[in-house]
Amino acid sequence: MKSAPRPRSRDVSLATYRSLSEFRHQIRCFLHYSEEAARAHDIEPQQHQLLLAIKGLPRGKTPTIGELAGRLQIRHHSAVDLINRLVKSGRIVREPGKEDRREVLIRLTPEGERILRDLSLEHQMELTRIGPTLMRALAAVLGPAKSKRRTSRLG
Repeated sequence: MKSAPRPRSRDVSLATYRSLSEFRHQIRCFLHYSEEAARAHDIEPQQHQLLLAIKGLPRGKTPTIGELAGRLQIRHHSAVDLINRLVKSGRIVREPGKEDRREVLIRLTPEGERILRDLSLEHQMELTRIGPTLMRALAAVLGPAKSKRRTSRLG
C-alpha cells in the first residue's frame, strides 16, 4: 500500500487537529452503523464488504480472489477463508473462468444478492441522513488545504 505524500510544513494547527478528529469520528460512526447493520442481517461485516466488492467491481475487473483481496486490502489467504465461509452459507459460488478455466471467479447467489440489496438500501438511507454532517466534516478538513493551494498559485 502506498503511503500518503508528506506535508511540506510540519506545523499543524489546533483547528486542523479538531477537523481531522471530527472527520475520523464521522467515518467511524458510519462504519459502526454498517457493521451493526450487517450483523442484523446475520452476516459478518467483512462478508458484507466482500459481497459489495463483488457486485461493485469497476468495469473491466473480474471477481478473482486476488482482485477481491486487493479491494478489501486483505491477504490472499484471508480472502480465501472469507470466500469459503460465504460459499458454505450459500451466499456466493466459485466458477471457473470462461477464457481460462484455471481461473476461479466469484459470483453472488440469489441469497447473496438479496442480502446485499437489503443492506445497500439501508446504507443509502443512512448516508442520506448523515451525509450533510459527513460532508461538512470533510469540507473542514479540505478547507485549509484548498486555501494553501490557492495561495501558493497566486504567490
